[in-house]
Amino acid sequence: MNLMTLQSKEERQDALIELIQPFKERAAKHDEEASFPFENFQELKDARYTALTVPKKYGGAGISLSELLSLQQLIAEADGSTALAVGWHMGITKHLGENNLWDEAKYRRFAEDVINTGALINNAASEPATGSPTRGGKPETTATKKEDGWVLNGRKTFTTLAPVLDYIVVSASIEKEDRVGNFLVRRDLPGVRVKETWDSIAMRGTGSHDLILENVPIKKDDLVEDLTPGKKSAAGWLLHIPACYLGIARAAQRHAVEFASNYSPNSMEGTISELPNIKQKLGDIELALMESTYFLQAVANEWDASDEEARNRMKPTLGAVKLSVVNKAVEAVDLAMRVAGARSLSRQNPLQRYYRDVRAGLHNPPMDDMTIMQLADKSLREMK
Repeated sequence: MNLMTLQSKEERQDALIELIQPFKERAAKHDEEASFPFENFQELKDARYTALTVPKKYGGAGISLSELLSLQQLIAEADGSTALAVGWHMGITKHLGENNLWDEAKYRRFAEDVINTGALINNAASEPATGSPTRGGKPETTATKKEDGWVLNGRKTFTTLAPVLDYIVVSASIEKEDRVGNFLVRRDLPGVRVKETWDSIAMRGTGSHDLILENVPIKKDDLVEDLTPGKKSAAGWLLHIPACYLGIARAAQRHAVEFASNYSPNSMEGTISELPNIKQKLGDIELALMESTYFLQAVANEWDASDEEARNRMKPTLGAVKLSVVNKAVEAVDLAMRVAGARSLSRQNPLQRYYRDVRAGLHNPPMDDMTIMQLADKSLREMK
C-alpha cells in the first residue's frame, strides 16, 4: 500500500482504515506494557503516511489541514498513542514546509529523507525547570558557539516519538547572547541519547522519554530558526491534538453503543439501549461529538482557505477549538463509562484506557487558562 499514489482523500481514507486495523488489536498490549508500538510506525512509514504532509513542491502529497485531521482521528480511534505521536511529525512537517521557516535547501533535504526513508521529526522544548514552553520560560539547554558550529548541552522532557526519531528540533539558549534558537539535531549524533522515563498512566505508548544532550556537535547552519519572544505565529497544525482526542472519544462512543445494543439483563426484555436513562447518555455523547466535529472541521476549512494574515488572526479560535473539543471528549468518554457501568473499570475493557488517554489532552498545549484569557482579550478588543 502506498498512500502517496492515491489521488483522492476518499481513497486515502479507505486505505488508511484498512492499514490501521491491527493498531486497534495491539493497543491494549502496548498500554499494558507501556511499550512503544514500533510495528505501527513501520507500517505507517511503509504506506508513506508520514510523507503526506510534505508540500507538493518538495515531492510530497501536500494534503490539507482538514484532511490531515480526518486521517488523524481515524488513527486515534484505533490507538490514541500512535495518533498523538505521529501527529507531531505530520504537523511539524506541514508547518515547516508551508511557512519557509528553514533555509529551503535544508528543508528540501529533510523532505527527501521523509519521502525516501520515512524519517520522523519532533520538537524537544519542554524541560524539568521550565515546564511547558508555552508559558514562556527560557530554555536551560545551551548552545555554545564554536568556530565550526555549535555544541549543545541540556535535558528535554516529554520528547514524544523518542524511540524512533531521526530529527529533533531542540530549543536552546545561545550562550553570551540574549537569544533563543531552534537547532536541528540528528538522532545519530554523538552525545545524543534517550533516557526512558515515560511512566504516565495515559498515552503510555507515545515514547515521550527524556532527551539527553551531552556536548553534541552540530553545524553552523543547524541553527534553523531564531525564536523571538511574544511573536509566535498562529499554528493551525496543532489542531492534530484535539483531532486525536476526538478520535478516542469516538472509539469510546462506539464501544458504549455496542454494549448498550447487546447487553440484556434478566430483569428486562430487550437491551438496555431501550432505557430512557441510557438513551439520554448516548444522545449527550452524540451531541458533544457532533458539536466537536463541526467546530474542528469548520476551523480547519477556514484555515485552509485563508492567507497568512487571516491565519494569524485565528489564534484565539484555534485555542478555543482545542479547549472545547478536548473537554467535550473527556465528557463523552465519562458518559460512555456510565453506560457500561462497573464493567468499564475492568482492565480488559478498552473504556478504562480511553478514559486515561483522553484526559492527557487537558495537559497538551495550549492550556485552557491561557485560551480563556485570549478569548477575553478578543472580546474586549472587538466590543470597544
